[in-house]
Amino acid sequence: MKRALVTGAGGFLGANLVRRLCEKGHEVHCVLRPGPLSWRLKDIESRVRVHPVDLADRNGLFETVRAVRPEWIFHLAAHGAYSHQMETLPMIQTNVAGTTNLVEACLETGFQTFVNTGSSSEYGFKDHAPSEEEALEPNSCYAVTKAAASYFCRYTARSRKVRIPTLRLYSAYGPWEEPRRLIPTLVLHALRGQWPPLADPTISRDFVYTEDVTDAFLKLADAKLDDPGAIFNVGTGIQTSLRDLVECVGRLLDVRQLPKWGGMANRNWDTSCWVASNLKIMSELGWSPKFNLNKGLQTTVEWFKTHPHLQTHYEEIIFG
Repeated sequence: MKRALVTGAGGFLGANLVRRLCEKGHEVHCVLRPGPLSWRLKDIESRVRVHPVDLADRNGLFETVRAVRPEWIFHLAAHGAYSHQMETLPMIQTNVAGTTNLVEACLETGFQTFVNTGSSSEYGFKDHAPSEEEALEPNSCYAVTKAAASYFCRYTARSRKVRIPTLRLYSAYGPWEEPRRLIPTLVLHALRGQWPPLADPTISRDFVYTEDVTDAFLKLADAKLDDPGAIFNVGTGIQTSLRDLVECVGRLLDVRQLPKWGGMANRNWDTSCWVASNLKIMSELGWSPKFNLNKGLQTTVEWFKTHPHLQTHYEEIIFG
């Protein structure tokens, strides 16, 4: 069993990863911004150790890492992944300076594996599934900062001969996702037999279920790597349009209402081509997605139905 430190533990993917680590018997330390405990962690508070420290607080972060001395580090904390996080400075402070602070703190104490979390947005707009070695063309300030962090981690890994690989994630979804994101919004509306305002039906994404994402983190933490700074795409390799997604949810929940397209404006990062090349992670880590879209959506719907208090929480945010 390992001492694992997870940043961004109060977020969607972090909370799922923390639960899996606890289930496997690891000693889990959560680095969270000072403030109230995330609603995603309240039911497992007694199973983890919480360290309230901001990644921008270099001294506090070094003290925390010295106290924990983690063997595995999973760095999921980020700023700018949501449309309401548009300020550039916090992105730089968290995604670039925060990553640098954390890596340097962990270098001081030593570790087995530091898994950095990257983003498919680092590639920018492509008309194909980009490989991990393809030139990056970030399409937003957020993507620029994530690309900088990925490059820093790869450079440090190779120059210091330590294991700091990166997972570039595509569109993750599943339990504990941010309530205002696309799939929770679709599912909660569909459970009421209706649809929310929808954008262009040709907008596409590679939707990857959270359990498959968590599998990738755990496989990478314990993998043997020829390149200590290796980068891996995490996606299904299947592109799904918004139209196909709505049709899939509609079939699962028997929604009779017809969707009204164009009721929501497209965002500047929306595109009709966004899909992962996952050949590298499949061949080098033996990872492959276990959940197709239908299974992942069905599991998400069941999670809501078996957690009525959380469904109510989501409904209060989505419907007011």
